[in-house]
Amino acid sequence: MALLLISLAVFVGVVCVVVAISFVMGDIKDGSKTEERLRSLTGRLDEDEQGSITKEAINDSLTGIRGSFKKLGRRFTGLSLLLEQADAPIRTDMFIPISLACGALGVFVAIVAQSPPPLYPVAALGFGILPLMWIMMRRRKRFKKFAQQLPDALELVARALRSGHSLASGLHVVIEEMPSPISTEFGKSYEEQNLGVSMEDALKNMLKRMPNLDLKFFVTAVAIQRTAGGDMAEILDKIGYIIRERFKILGQVQALTGEGRISGVVLMGLPVALFVAVYYLNPDYVMLLFTDENGRKMIAGAAFLQLLGAVAIKKIVNIKV
Repeated sequence: MALLLISLAVFVGVVCVVVAISFVMGDIKDGSKTEERLRSLTGRLDEDEQGSITKEAINDSLTGIRGSFKKLGRRFTGLSLLLEQADAPIRTDMFIPISLACGALGVFVAIVAQSPPPLYPVAALGFGILPLMWIMMRRRKRFKKFAQQLPDALELVARALRSGHSLASGLHVVIEEMPSPISTEFGKSYEEQNLGVSMEDALKNMLKRMPNLDLKFFVTAVAIQRTAGGDMAEILDKIGYIIRERFKILGQVQALTGEGRISGVVLMGLPVALFVAVYYLNPDYVMLLFTDENGRKMIAGAAFLQLLGAVAIKKIVNIKV
C-alpha cells in the first residue's frame, strides 16, 4: 500500500512539474516559432531543425493540457483579481498546476516522514495552499506599502495642482517621483485616462485593484470636485493629514494588542506541536484518534474549536481605526 501511494505521489508530482514547466516555457517557445518560420522561408535550414520537430511535437502534446488549465483559470475571476492585486509573477493558468504540484509534494513528504495514512490528505492540503498563502502575504504586504505611500503621493498631487498643473499631470508626478507600488497603480490610471477613459473611472479602477479606505476618500473627493468644484489641493492636504493621524492611532493599537496576537499564535500552534511530538514518542497512543470512532469525533471537534478560537481572537485584536 505504501509503495502504491509513493508511486502515485511521484507520478502526480512529475505531471504537475512538467505542466508548470510547459507554462513557463510557453512564451519562449512561441517566440522561437516565429524565428524558425522565417528561417524556413528563407531556406536557411540546418540539421538542428530535425531536433526542433521533436520539441514542437512535445509542445503540441502539452497544448491540450495547458488549454484545459487556461479554461479552468478563466472561471476563477476572483483569483485573477487576487493575482493582479498581489502583482504576482505568475498567471492564473499557472497557479492551478503549481498548487497541484505542491499538494503532491506534501503527500510525498508525509510518506517519507512515515506519517499515518489519514494525515496524507492533510499534508496535501497544507502544501497545496502554500501558493495561495504566498499570494495573500504578497498582496497584504503590497497593500500595506501602498497605504504608507499614499499621504506623500497626495501631497505631491496637491503641490502640482497649486503649481497650475492638471490632475493628470499630478498623477504623472507621482509616477516619476515615487517607487512601486503606488507609482505602478497611478501609472495604470494615467495610461487609462490617456486612452480615453474618464478620470473618475480610471481612479475607480485603481480603487478596485487597491481597496483602500483612504484611497476611496481621494476618489470620492475627485468625483465631487469634478461635479461641484472646489479647492482640490486643500482637500488633498486634509486627506493626507487624516491618513497620518490614523497611522499614529493604528500604531498605538498594534502595540496594545501585541500580547493578544502572540497568545493567539501560541494557542493555535501548541496543539499541532504536541500532536507531532506525542506521535513520534508513542505512535500507538495517537493512532487511537484515527482508528476509533470516538477519536475521529474528538479530532473533528478539536479542529472546529481551534477555528472558532482563531476567529474569536482575531475579532478581539483586530480593531479598526
